[in-house]
Formats: sequence, C-alpha cells, structure tokens
Amino acid sequence: MKKVNWLVVAAGVAVGLAALLLTFLGNPANMGFCIACFERDTAGALGLHSAVKVQYVRPEIIGLVLGAFLVSLATKEFRPKAGSSPATRFVLGVIVIVGALVFLGCPLRMLLRLGGGDLNALVGLVGFIIGIGIGVLFLNRGFSLKRAYPASPVEGSILPAVVTFLLILFLAVPSLFKASEEGPGSMHAPAIAVLLIAVVVGALAQKARLCMVGGIRDVMLFRDFKLIYGFAAIFVTVLIGNLILDKFRLGMAAQPIAHSSTLWNLLGMVLAGWGSVLLGGCPLRQLILAGEGNGDSAVTVFGMVVGAALAHNFALAGNPDSLNEAGELVVGGISANGKIAVCLGLVILLVISLVNSRQEVEA
Repeated sequence: MKKVNWLVVAAGVAVGLAALLLTFLGNPANMGFCIACFERDTAGALGLHSAVKVQYVRPEIIGLVLGAFLVSLATKEFRPKAGSSPATRFVLGVIVIVGALVFLGCPLRMLLRLGGGDLNALVGLVGFIIGIGIGVLFLNRGFSLKRAYPASPVEGSILPAVVTFLLILFLAVPSLFKASEEGPGSMHAPAIAVLLIAVVVGALAQKARLCMVGGIRDVMLFRDFKLIYGFAAIFVTVLIGNLILDKFRLGMAAQPIAHSSTLWNLLGMVLAGWGSVLLGGCPLRQLILAGEGNGDSAVTVFGMVVGAALAHNFALAGNPDSLNEAGELVVGGISANGKIAVCLGLVILLVISLVNSRQEVEA
C-alpha cells in the first residue's frame, strides 16, 4: 500500500513540475497542462471551429496518449476492450468538456490555477466536489454503463494510431493546420520538448492510475485516500513552484485566462465532475485509458474534441476577464448560449444517471 501511495505522490509531483516547466517554456500562465483547453486548440487547428485565438495542434495531448500506450505495451497492461455504452460515453464526453470550457479549464487546470492563487478555481473546486458527490449518489444507486468486452488489438490501438498520424503530419507539414497568431493558441512551448515531457507524464499517469476525479470519488465511496495524494501533490508542487518563481497572484479578478463569474464557474465544474464520475475518470484519465487500449475511452476523447468544437462554434465557452484601455476590469463570464448549455447539460446528466441506475430491492 505504501509503495502504491508513494508512486501516486511521485506522479503528482512530476505532473506539477511538468506544468511549471511547460509554462516557463511558453505555455499560457496557469496552463502547463489543460486537457480541455488543449483539445479545444487541437480542434481549432483541424478546422473544427473558427475561433482564431485558440488554434494549435497541442503535442501535450499526443504525448500523454503515446506515453500511456508505450508503457502499457512494455508492462503487458495493454488490454484492448470496448462495448460499454459508447454512444452514451460520446455524449458524456461532449458535456464534460463543455462544462470545463465554461469554467475555462479541466480539473487538472483547476489545480494549476489554484496553485497560482486564482480563487475562482476554489469556486470551481467546490463545484467539482458537488458534481462528484452527485455522481457518487447514483453510483450507490447502481449506476453502470455496463461492462466492456475484450476487443482486437486494432480496436485498442485506434487513438494511439490517430495521434501518431497527427504528430507526423504536424511535424512534417505544419502548414496543413491552422495556428493562432495571438491569444492562448499562440502561446506554446517548443513542440519536441513538449512531446517528450508529455510522454513521461503519460507513462507516470498510467502506472499511478492518476485521476483528478478518482481521488475524491474514492474518498466518498470507500474512505480510500490513495489517489487523492496525487491530487494534493500536484497542487502543493505548483503552489511551491509559483511562490519560488514569484508567479503566485492571490485573488479573483484579472487572473490569467479566467473569469470571475462565480455561479457559472461553480456550475461548469459541477457538470465536469458529475459527468466524469459517470465516465469513470476525468479528461486526463480518459486519455490514459485510451492509450491502454480502452476503445470506449477513445470514443469519449473524440466526444470531448467535438464538445470543444461545439463550445466555440456556438459561443458556449467562458470569456476571460480583461482590462480595457483605461485599465478598468471588464468581467468575462459566459453568454446566454453557454448558460442554456450548462442547464441542458445538467438535465441530460440527470436523465443518463436515472436511466442507467437501478436501486437494489430489499428482499
């Protein structure tokens, strides 16, 4: 048990250090790793949305999948399987990523923002815990997306093959893809350095079973604290790093690529937390599982990419706070479309939760 716990802690520290390094090398502030943001940027690079400030093929996503894939092959943990409600998982992937982009960050970026002093992330954390708690209630009622079945190696290799092909095209013919000239999409560390760092993080996350949702869920369900050590290690590492580098800025207003609309920060992460529990893992965990050969997680990842595209095609994503020419704060938030999407997402999650639950009848 102690060995497993230390592995989780080591993986969390490594993720925190990698996030700090990637930010130092050029990634946006408080965004060394953000699965939702980077899937959004990649969707834009592929022309799936037209928001010109968030378009770039992110090697972080590619490296995480390949790191998990390679280490699972090396340790004989590559076990292809599929067939666990793939259509429902696709929809859940869309909903989770919309919720994350309303908040402007996945659960991993929520920790990075909190470690940088962004108190909006504390609001997001409260929403995240509430969402996980709702999901746990339905797990206790018997929620299940049914079992997956063994699949062929080809089925299990779909996402690793797709990201490998994307990487080759990106390195060989970068002009094929759209790339932002300003905004978050224009801020990125050197591609090869990013890829190497992400491969290492993907491998560690696979071995430690690192999951932003799993730690809180397991504490609620089983009083099992193993995975939450990794959650805490990421936060502490980033907090210490930001304090040392003088990057810690405590407050809510004008934080990097964040908005201070409290209600929608909270509800966006309720959506992300609840949906992730139903899926069995956070956006990071879905990438790692897909790298291990889980075809259902690969479908979920495709759903997340589509969800990121929809979030920007239909103006669902949050708008960050900014300063006008007079230096006055202009509060961001989300549009009416985004508010409708969050409310609709909560209704859809409730329906999926109820339809796929069964309350045990006492004899």
